[in-house]
Amino acid sequence: MSAFEPIRHFDNARSAAGQQARVEDTRIAAARFRDDMLRGPKARYFESFDLVKVPYPVRYGLRNAFSRERLVEYMHIQNRLFVVQFDTPEGVKTLLVSPSDHERNGETPFFRRLQDRTANWISKLIINRQNTVPQILARLGLRPEDIDYITYDHLHTQDVRRWLGTASEPGLFPNAKLLVHWREWASTNDLNPYQADWYCPNGVTGIPQDKVMCFDGSIMLGDGVALMHTPGHTEGNHSIVVHTDEGLWVTSENGVSVDAYAPLLSTASGVADYARMIGTEVIINGNTLESAVDQYISMVQEATVAGPSMRDLRFPNVFPSSEMTPFWLFPGTRPAFYVGHARHGALYRRCTRSFSATPVPEPHSL
Repeated sequence: MSAFEPIRHFDNARSAAGQQARVEDTRIAAARFRDDMLRGPKARYFESFDLVKVPYPVRYGLRNAFSRERLVEYMHIQNRLFVVQFDTPEGVKTLLVSPSDHERNGETPFFRRLQDRTANWISKLIINRQNTVPQILARLGLRPEDIDYITYDHLHTQDVRRWLGTASEPGLFPNAKLLVHWREWASTNDLNPYQADWYCPNGVTGIPQDKVMCFDGSIMLGDGVALMHTPGHTEGNHSIVVHTDEGLWVTSENGVSVDAYAPLLSTASGVADYARMIGTEVIINGNTLESAVDQYISMVQEATVAGPSMRDLRFPNVFPSSEMTPFWLFPGTRPAFYVGHARHGALYRRCTRSFSATPVPEPHSL
């Protein structure tokens, strides 16, 4: 991992004995890291693309905060791909953030059971498959060999064999490496039953070791792009931080909505009242509850690094990797703030050694 610069701001930030003391120490470290990153260069290109909308239990996504849980069991979450390019001493690198293979990810035990007990016509109504990763890259004019790295904030539901290959299946991205925190990789390969329910069976089985780059702590990948360890949702959870013209975008699934990072402003049913009642700063995404204390700290860390959104200064510049999305069938789950889409910079295409600032059509038009 010598090619990547370690980030030391968060060393020992969580070492205090008291839980709230850890929050405040991490908040201070996050503010310093934010200042340093804003003084640095921006990423060359950042854009989000819609992949699939799926139902997700509100009892997990808005842990204990949703007041209509007895009437509304699910919310819609929008899963997205983020394409990021950045400069390094070795040249321009292309990173795919959350390239979900949703054609295979449905085998995750929790979602497999949900599909099996749901009538086909209902599944077609509540699952909206919009685009695949190869379709999006083809529209962008990126070749499979142009992809240098892929990463996920964590590996829940992910099957990455199509991208990286196995002994029996060539990878679609021949040059790509998976960037993953070593704790996440170790967990994925040795799960207990409660966590295994959320990981795609055999999703990483047979992937060559030289395709996996494990890192520790937090790292800078290159100009304007960082992977920041934010444990809680899983032990090895990390957030993707990208410096753009719209400030620092911070992406993970610790929270499923920007509302979760500013719950007093939330319009989701009961969330603001719940936050006011218990005095919480955030609402955690709690399907696995590996460490709720760490997840709370991590969400404060993410919001602090993100800073205020230029779209609405009341909310942090957080871009959830799976964002709670309004859907008529799930009343009460409309967020107060919805990111939706972001595009910054100019796309670099290696095949022509050229740059393109031409807007790419919205994902739903692909």
